[in-house]
Amino acid sequence: MARPSRPTARSSSFKRRARKARKGLKSAPLVGRFLLFTPAVTLYQTSMTRRTATFIGFIAVLLWALLALFTVGSAPVPPLLLNALTFTVGGTIGVLWVTITGGWAQLRNTSWKIYAFGTLGLFGYHALYFSALRLAPPAEAGLIAYLWPLLIVLFSGLLPGERLGPLHVIGALVAFGGAALIVLRGGANFDPASLPGLGLAFFCALTWSGYSVISRRLGEVPTETVAVFCVATAILSAGMHLIFEDTLWPSTPLAWGSVLALGLGPVGLAFYVWDIGVKRGDIQMLGTASYAAPLLSTLVLILAGFADAGWTLILAAALIASGAGLAAWGSARQQRKTPPQP
Repeated sequence: MARPSRPTARSSSFKRRARKARKGLKSAPLVGRFLLFTPAVTLYQTSMTRRTATFIGFIAVLLWALLALFTVGSAPVPPLLLNALTFTVGGTIGVLWVTITGGWAQLRNTSWKIYAFGTLGLFGYHALYFSALRLAPPAEAGLIAYLWPLLIVLFSGLLPGERLGPLHVIGALVAFGGAALIVLRGGANFDPASLPGLGLAFFCALTWSGYSVISRRLGEVPTETVAVFCVATAILSAGMHLIFEDTLWPSTPLAWGSVLALGLGPVGLAFYVWDIGVKRGDIQMLGTASYAAPLLSTLVLILAGFADAGWTLILAAALIASGAGLAAWGSARQQRKTPPQP
């Protein structure tokens, strides 16, 4: 009879942290339990299945589909102040999570370069995104910003050892055709005043795709660092706001609710559950699911009355999502054809 395997130090550490997480959640107030709910416990449970981790990661895609809606609802808060407010909420979630799960020790072993890079990535993307949706129609600006899945695939193909194939080129043409349809859909009635916002949305896509590709080369980074990214982004945004913007607080309960919803969901919990999904779940399935975000975001804006359900808008969303999907399919085919390294 085979002898049972002895528990490793890693599994024992996971179990200790899981017990500490459950104990912390039981003693936490009701609001704390709501903010942390399953991720704080499931992240450190060794029994988490790949399917469960994938499902948790998919929550992020659903939350990001609400990013444009809540951004519109938070008006007239200026972009940098909105960054500060929402990341304060998101950072608070992270600090509570790290405290309850006992993850502070991992943060001390992380290089300051990782913290600087992560902070600049989150700050730059959301400052550009919020600015774009203040200067251009939200549905159109949001779709331009959602070129980032395609750009991630294209930029990844330029890394050493990678190459761009025919499907990458076809996918890029299809997706950029959708972006061009957004810009040209008004014809003679197109408002040139929205061009700065659409331009910022494109730089937004460049920022997040570049950040995502470079972050792959930084090695394994613990999920707990996201809390530091959020807190640092909030502090940086607050300082920049005081220098460059006039202070305009949310003027209605709807605006305050939108700010809080942004911080709890798309700019808070989404980062943590996505990190769980990509590290412990099926990253290919999550990557494919992310291509549905432009369609979901556009549908949400239409249902909320912030966008017209015109055929050009729907077609543009479909082209952008399909183009990213084609490019990703091309990468998957190349990986299957690549012989394993000795």
